[in-house]
Amino acid sequence: MALPLAVLLLISAPLPARASLLHLVGPVPVEIGGSEGRLAPCPSPAHCARADWPLADPAAALELLEALLEADPAISLEERSGPYLHATASSRIFGFVDDLELLADPDRALLQARSVSRLGDSDLGVNARRLERLRVELGADQPGG
Repeated sequence: MALPLAVLLLISAPLPARASLLHLVGPVPVEIGGSEGRLAPCPSPAHCARADWPLADPAAALELLEALLEADPAISLEERSGPYLHATASSRIFGFVDDLELLADPDRALLQARSVSRLGDSDLGVNARRLERLRVELGADQPGG
């Protein structure tokens, strides 16, 4: 019995590629990177989550989260520049790509966080859950923003 071509491609693919059946990337949102020391607001709560976490040392929190994100095979670090981090997260089944941004703001004692889907009208709460998991890892107060 012969295996379907899609199964053969998944079996022969390197491990990260096996994580999803498809890879639905979409364009990088234009508001990635923020401006004037702030991450952009969410264009729609249906596919974006945004939070400001009050922390005594937001730079140390960013370092901790960077290490956690690097260890996650579904996350790719795209940019780390000073107090700013941009990563992408891919969903397991369809490979939808979301953008995750973190910005340490020591002047306000905040770590800003934003997670936004590149495609679709709804993320079914994925971005909010992603930020909540990160918040819990930090032991930060309830998100705001």
